[in-house]
Amino acid sequence: MSEQQPESNGPDDRDETTEVFDRIVAEESDRDPDLAVIEAGSRTLRAQAGPPQGDLVPARPLDPEVARALQEVEQELSTRWGETKLEPSVRRIAALMDVLGEPQRAYPSIHVTGTNGKTSTARMIEALLNAFELRTGRYTSPHVQSVTERISLDGAPISAERFVETYYDIKPYVEMVDASEEFRLSFFEVLTGMAYAAFADAPVDVAVVEVGMGGTWDATNVIDGSVAVITPISLDHTDRLGSTPGEIAQEKGGIIKQDATVILAQQPVDAAQVLLKKAVEVDATVAREGMEFGVVSREVAVGGQMLTLRGVGGEYDGIFLPLYGAHMAHNAAVALAAVEAFFGVGAQQSRELDLETVRRAFASVTSPGRMEVVRRSPTVVLDAAHNPAGAQVTAEAVTEAFGFSRLIGVMAASEGKDVKGVLEAFEPIFAEIVVTENSSHRAMSADELAAVAVEVFGPDRVQVEPRLDDALEAAITLAEEEAEYGGAGVLVTGSVITVGEARLLLKRG
Repeated sequence: MSEQQPESNGPDDRDETTEVFDRIVAEESDRDPDLAVIEAGSRTLRAQAGPPQGDLVPARPLDPEVARALQEVEQELSTRWGETKLEPSVRRIAALMDVLGEPQRAYPSIHVTGTNGKTSTARMIEALLNAFELRTGRYTSPHVQSVTERISLDGAPISAERFVETYYDIKPYVEMVDASEEFRLSFFEVLTGMAYAAFADAPVDVAVVEVGMGGTWDATNVIDGSVAVITPISLDHTDRLGSTPGEIAQEKGGIIKQDATVILAQQPVDAAQVLLKKAVEVDATVAREGMEFGVVSREVAVGGQMLTLRGVGGEYDGIFLPLYGAHMAHNAAVALAAVEAFFGVGAQQSRELDLETVRRAFASVTSPGRMEVVRRSPTVVLDAAHNPAGAQVTAEAVTEAFGFSRLIGVMAASEGKDVKGVLEAFEPIFAEIVVTENSSHRAMSADELAAVAVEVFGPDRVQVEPRLDDALEAAITLAEEEAEYGGAGVLVTGSVITVGEARLLLKRG
């Protein structure tokens, strides 16, 4: 581990920066927490297509034997309960951890929950830890194209070979638990077990673990995260988690463990109250965005934005983040505070982390499939917004980052989502929308989605194409009709599944 500490600023500099930060805090306190700082499903935005270090989304294995083995594992996993069928308990995953020898206890963990922004925040935390020469394991969901994306070591998805090996290593123990429980382990529970086993086997110095849904009874919640990160909470999965941010916070606050450090992004008031109460009950230390840390300044730059962040240990300036949108700047502040807390900054020590290392880490951050440019002329952007708050933030980021004179939307959504709220958020920026459906068994039919879209956009601005490939072609054609000056674009959105399938189609030409 290389944890270099620079000299602190002088007293005069501290007074000046404190004054500036106090002004920023006052400004942030006036923002609507349900709209201005809630990030939708870890969106990122790049001015150039693809991540700066190559495409980090794994393709299907070239070796036919490996591809066949991976497919067999995926088929076996698909026979289990899907991620939308839940029995709210950690009983089964705890039993699996027990027979595996508690692999999740072999390393410290940073646990991340929230409604939006979890994956991008987890990626930023991972990048910072890697820059300080720690070996990391990252577990996130859902995946964009390949299930192997969910389990990463040192910033890269594990290989298909390793994924298959890990599955067969724990399979006998999974079957043992299946036989002893009323319900078999679910798809997500088995993957969680695989991740924890793979991290212990590597071994990693620290795991960055994203909650699948909720917190208290989520399968990931068999770890004791020394740092609990809670990104902005808004309404999603209301049938399972609650109908208000405060109710949802009750579930998400379940990841806050005894004596942990809680990094709290800006929250709706009722959610913040619940989370702070939980922290008091378990003697956790809390760092709050807009109080103990936050974004001091941000400027749009070529390929991203330049930031000055206030961490719990000091100020970090000259940070280039290759992602657009105010929400991403706030995610960066949360990630920085989480890593400071992990290293004991603000508790055992008062000085900030090495500035050059922090700069290098943030400059390397990517998030494939979230506000990702995959084509030019016209520009096609992919984004996984799937709830109204997330869609609102996406609309703001697109408006800020792109000078589109005409933007065509392509949307396919899952059943049970607030699609009207999502459509209303996008209506001001879409000239027209092409509604379609993805291949998921949970997909809302194109006709059903079109009926809602007509209510929001009117019949003249809605086109229906049941096949996603036809919808993409139609949207590109609509954009090209008005593209003499290069000002048209296409935004594909609605769900991670939609984005993943569109990504495959567009990258294949």
